[in-house]
Amino acid sequence: MENDDPIEVRMGTFFVVMGMGIFLLFVVSDVADKVQFDYFFLAMILLGIGYYFRRKKARPQAANRFSWLKSAWTKMRAGRGKGGGGGEGKDKKG
Repeated sequence: MENDDPIEVRMGTFFVVMGMGIFLLFVVSDVADKVQFDYFFLAMILLGIGYYFRRKKARPQAANRFSWLKSAWTKMRAGRGKGGGGGEGKDKKG
């Protein structure tokens, strides 16, 4: 398995995963009624460092999975403004 990400991005992923794990320890300590705020602060620091490194990763290209939906939506919205009497005066008798 080849990973083309730079070392900074992989380190950022590591810090984010470690931060989530330590945050989970904080939640467990809270459930056990022995709250350890050291876990919380350490988790926030690790998540911050991880985010700082991870943000250097390039965004993936758009997959355009829903381009057909977007085009259909714009056609539908464009058709609304043309009028055509769509419902105006339906209830009028005589």
